[in-house]
Amino acid sequence: MPEAPKEYDLAGENKRVLDFIESVTANADVVQKDILDEILSRNVGVEYLRRHGLEGRTDRDTFKKLLPVITYEDIQQDVLRIANGDTSPILTSKPISEFLTSSGTSGGERKLMPTIEEELGRRCLLYSLLMPIMSQFVPDLEKGKGMYLMFIKSESWTPGGIVARPVLTSYYKSPYFKDRPYDPYTNYTSPNETVLCPDSYQSMYSQLLCGLCQNKEVLRVGAVFASAFIRAIRFLEKHWVLLCNDIRTGSLNPNIISDQTVRDAVKKILDKPNPYLADFIESECSKSSWQGIITRLWPNTKYVDVIVTGTMSQYIPTLDYYSNGLPLVCTMYASSECYFGVNLNPLCKPSEVSYTLIPSMCYYEFLPVNRSDEVTGSLHMPKSLNEKEQQELVELVDVKLGQEYELVVTTFAGLYRYRVGDVLRVSGFKNKAPQFNFVCRKNVVLSIDSDKTDETELQNAMKNAVTHLLPFDATVVEYTSYADTTTIPGHYVLYWELTLNGATPIPPCVYEDCCLTVEESLNSVYRQGRVSDKSIGPLEIRIVEQGTFDKLMDYAISLGASINQYKAPRCVKFPPVLELLNSRVVERFFSPKCPKWVPGHKQWSNGQN
Repeated sequence: MPEAPKEYDLAGENKRVLDFIESVTANADVVQKDILDEILSRNVGVEYLRRHGLEGRTDRDTFKKLLPVITYEDIQQDVLRIANGDTSPILTSKPISEFLTSSGTSGGERKLMPTIEEELGRRCLLYSLLMPIMSQFVPDLEKGKGMYLMFIKSESWTPGGIVARPVLTSYYKSPYFKDRPYDPYTNYTSPNETVLCPDSYQSMYSQLLCGLCQNKEVLRVGAVFASAFIRAIRFLEKHWVLLCNDIRTGSLNPNIISDQTVRDAVKKILDKPNPYLADFIESECSKSSWQGIITRLWPNTKYVDVIVTGTMSQYIPTLDYYSNGLPLVCTMYASSECYFGVNLNPLCKPSEVSYTLIPSMCYYEFLPVNRSDEVTGSLHMPKSLNEKEQQELVELVDVKLGQEYELVVTTFAGLYRYRVGDVLRVSGFKNKAPQFNFVCRKNVVLSIDSDKTDETELQNAMKNAVTHLLPFDATVVEYTSYADTTTIPGHYVLYWELTLNGATPIPPCVYEDCCLTVEESLNSVYRQGRVSDKSIGPLEIRIVEQGTFDKLMDYAISLGASINQYKAPRCVKFPPVLELLNSRVVERFFSPKCPKWVPGHKQWSNGQN
């Protein structure tokens, strides 16, 4: 990191940021009106807006009257035209600089979110708000370093020559990260070269090695998702002997770190033998319990910075165990479509995390969400909206406390009235800007890491898998699923209740083929997690006793479910239900190998899938 300018005023910088938050939230409605006007004014001539008859008008009423509320499928053909090389102004007047590959999928493939060059600056603006907020709660963070585990993922090129990659890979490879100016809050233990290493094994090893070498300087640790941070701890459990040997000898194992740029960067930190540090790490890691290992190895750590809202909340007990109950901090709310908001009370409990949406990031609208079943709490989320439902969307400043909404955004990068798919609950206000709890991602049944599998996709995968049972005259009577995060990495579990009509026993290899067929049928984000990122473990099928799902229904009815409306849940999380299912498991089978996956997109003409 560059040296500090002689007159660097940290307190002044922090005040400037906090004053900005105060200003945009106090004037939220004016800011929102100006943002919409700016987006529409600069994109007057684009094909999409002309298609819907906007004809240069920028007022809210006309915008809402003429432009439909959309999902990705509504613009998919426009996106594919751009991906295939059409450079005309289809969605935005400025050229599409890259596609950000969303963790959400359409037709089994990652969604491609168009973006423009200036959006990087807008995302970096949100990053710049985080540490001045945090400094109000935890002082002196500028006096140490952050051990943040950051990784790039594979990228590909569309037939039209536009790069497609995850939003964080885009950021890490940009000058905003690589050539960042002095900022004591972006002083990390990981050299840029270790973050940008395409080999995830070398990247993880070298980043942990650098973090251990600087263990007394570390004041905060983290990764983007809780799942990624826990994988790092498990990696440390498996490799601490090798790491200690490198630290003890002051040399790098060439069989592990072969990337010369990574070796050169790490050697600047591991510049001499340190047997005392190696002995310390060995004494801690060789103990029978790893409880509190984070505070034992990095004793000055103040908090763990990870996302633990939504599906990531399943990792909270594991993080508490490894960190000795350090605060788990969720700092920001963002997606591939746009960055949205910040947590103004970062030391709150994970269950109380609330994000303040920053009015200058995009134009927000909110679709009211209604719970359709009082017992199950299921969401009524129409795929497409009729005219009455489109009129129900409300402005940022008009949302009601306690009400749940689906987030709809209009961005600078060519998304207009786009349904993000996140369900939020209004928890309060910062001046005139609302604060939201993240409730859930709509329609998601299973998620371990960045993967998101919905009920329809799971059903289709099941349909493909059960064909293996047909020669044995066997059928799946009922099934449900569970995202098991007690293993690291976590993995999908399917509970199957069978009817066996044939006389021939079903060999284990057939069930294993069923496991693999399910995995082959799931979306590319899941398959990348299995093959490339190693963030998801082999899928498991657990065969349960006959009558198990009848007992599951009896249990639901005892809690107040209607026998007339009851249907077996396609995903379970409630501990008593899991206990019931697991008590009746008779056999277990795992996928024997990884499913097929290669970078790219099956709809591109280069033939990748």
